[in-house]
Amino acid sequence: MGAYREPLSGRALLLAVLPIGTLEPTPFQRDLSPTHARRLAEKIEETGAFLDPLIVVRGANGCWWTPNGRHRLAAAKFLGLKLVTALISPDESLAYRILALNTEKAHNLKDRSLEVVRMARSLAARQGEKPESQFAELFESAELLTLGLVYEKNARFGGGAYSPFLKKVDRFNDQSLTKSLRARTGYAARLQEIDTAVKRVVSGLAERGFKSPYLRNYVVARVNPVRFHKAKKGSTAPAMPIAQALTRMSAAVRRFDVRSVSHAELAWVAAGAESHD
Repeated sequence: MGAYREPLSGRALLLAVLPIGTLEPTPFQRDLSPTHARRLAEKIEETGAFLDPLIVVRGANGCWWTPNGRHRLAAAKFLGLKLVTALISPDESLAYRILALNTEKAHNLKDRSLEVVRMARSLAARQGEKPESQFAELFESAELLTLGLVYEKNARFGGGAYSPFLKKVDRFNDQSLTKSLRARTGYAARLQEIDTAVKRVVSGLAERGFKSPYLRNYVVARVNPVRFHKAKKGSTAPAMPIAQALTRMSAAVRRFDVRSVSHAELAWVAAGAESHD
């Protein structure tokens, strides 16, 4: 349809109308929400126009990949569209800018973690010898890689309870991305083992009459070996190495005594959590 240079960086872009069958979401994006896609289709139909072009780059096998329009693409298919408007970018790295570009449906922690680990696997297949730290801008936070590996094994994992712990100990490293993913797979397995033990503690507390929805978060906070650590201003160093932190956390949850918990203590924790909602 036409070409222009976008005003921020001056990059050349093409405005095109493409056959819908040639477009695919990048394969490492979050899973499709059919409910959201159908709701989006209804709103587009109410508007009477597909006004937001998809951003696309050249993908595999001659198709076009869209890093930011999975739900709009699905909505277009629900509406029976044969063609869709797109902005074609020659910058194939945009395929890995999902977290920055995809704003039409807010990412929760599970979505972000799964997308990041899927990107990491894709990049490892192509550039696996490069250090993990080189991809920090794309992955945003190191703990998303570890959590993503857990979510792949257990979609119901309560990652939110462990995120504060991982933020203090999980950092990008200078190992090759391939080696780092192998190491992180081990961390993820240990985290799942810890969570299994946490669930046993929560069951024990429930048997003693504790019914709070904050039981898991409370237990995880109690066994977090770095919960009182305060980073020095400007420091990016971890509170302790992640392997050491997982070892201490595992030991702490095994020692956890459900008789040491009082209803008053748990009520105070719940009140603090609600004040931050």
